[in-house]
Amino acid sequence: MFNIFSFLAQLINLFLILLFIRILMSWIAPRANWYEQPLKLLYNVTEPIMAPFRALIPPIGGIDFSPMLLFFLLGLLQRVLMSMAYHSVL
Repeated sequence: MFNIFSFLAQLINLFLILLFIRILMSWIAPRANWYEQPLKLLYNVTEPIMAPFRALIPPIGGIDFSPMLLFFLLGLLQRVLMSMAYHSVL
């Protein structure tokens, strides 16, 4: 049975994977050109959600801590959605 809560939780999971790849790429290749594919696609998908968090927590000493807050909040939202999915099946 298709459950919208489970689907949304899986979308969040996909976004978290893309965000993790973006963070790794920023460490591995800090001078990468984010305007060339496939990095442009990764940037375009993750940046609209990361930007408000970056405004809340600006980089400190050149290190961007905003993805940590984003990971925490999206993980929490994912757990809530999975719980709702589980309880809607019962």
